[in-house]
Amino acid sequence: MKNQLTLFAIASLLLLQACTMAPKRTTEAPQPVPPLPVETAPVVVLQPTDWNSVTGWAEDDIRPAWAAFLRSCAVLKNKPLWQETCVQAESLQAQDGVTLRQFIESRFVPHQVLNSDGSGEGLITGYYEPLLKGSRKQSKRYRYPIYTTPDELLVIDLGEVYPELKNMRLRGRLQGRKVVPYYSRAEIEGGPGQPKGKELLWVDDEVDLFFLQIQGSGRVELENGEIVRVGYSDQNGHPYKSVGRLLVERGELALDKASMQGIKAWGQKNPRKLPELLQQNSSFVFFRELPANVTGPLGSLGVPLTPGRSLAIDPRVVPQGAPVFLATTWPNTDKRLHRLMVAQDTGGAIKGNVRADFFWGFGPDAANQAGKMRQTGKMWVLMPASYMSQGDLPPAPVAQKTCC
Repeated sequence: MKNQLTLFAIASLLLLQACTMAPKRTTEAPQPVPPLPVETAPVVVLQPTDWNSVTGWAEDDIRPAWAAFLRSCAVLKNKPLWQETCVQAESLQAQDGVTLRQFIESRFVPHQVLNSDGSGEGLITGYYEPLLKGSRKQSKRYRYPIYTTPDELLVIDLGEVYPELKNMRLRGRLQGRKVVPYYSRAEIEGGPGQPKGKELLWVDDEVDLFFLQIQGSGRVELENGEIVRVGYSDQNGHPYKSVGRLLVERGELALDKASMQGIKAWGQKNPRKLPELLQQNSSFVFFRELPANVTGPLGSLGVPLTPGRSLAIDPRVVPQGAPVFLATTWPNTDKRLHRLMVAQDTGGAIKGNVRADFFWGFGPDAANQAGKMRQTGKMWVLMPASYMSQGDLPPAPVAQKTCC
């Protein structure tokens, strides 16, 4: 496996070099050289501001978010930037809202998240922890497998070689001595890419399984009543494609019906069309069974998520573990939802600056809220006061989990 990874790394790096260095061969007539663009000042992604500029800051009861932040500190206190703040937070005796607010305002500086064009609004969606019906054995009823990560899936972290490519990974497989993309969803579900022997569990509904992959974690109720938690293990490296948007483009669904609930209802009415639709999203997620003592779904930070207080973000923009104040609206309404959250998760479709996925929790109400949430919102990251003095402002990334 080590040799395979080395080959994959070499091939990946050569590919990157070829893309950036190799001249293009063309039979077309040479084009005139365009004038050099006028240089403009780069947009600061995290713009320091004051507490009076944080929309709705005084409205929220921040105590539930404080408990979520202390969970983050289990990881953050090992990082120099957060160490002092987390030690002070964990030793804070009073837990009333006034004391907590004073602590936060005296030790954190709010930074508004801006898009690359300087605007401050972006897309806020929702996700939840689903419940599926399943079994540890395949049967006529339980015939859709939840797979764990195949041995042949190769993952290379480009940031280990090129720091500017931090958080970028390539995934693929070896075909002889050639590195090729890993199998797509269609190839995994019914073609040469089926990872036989890697079936973790079997479930009874392919749409529920599809949405489990979008959510990234969930629970499976077995035939004997046992509840098994499964969490994200890895992904096949293919880009995420929204099947809800595809149904709208095909004229199969109205835009206001392209929610999780709308897609499920469409699938029930069109069972023969369903497999082809789902396979249009070539991205595929592999899972692992979580220990029985885990109290909630694990986010990418490695700590259990808190319903209504955990947020999935793009880690190229927002530091994982950081408190984030979110100013948005409740799903499908204009009612204000202004809340202190904590960045504890990521998602394959969560790409961009002002972009987040709101974790609603577990159960029918959480599923309902998550399925219809597609709001605009603003975000402020709360960073330790020492952040400004360390010159750690991240460069603006190229702007890129919608629900469906």
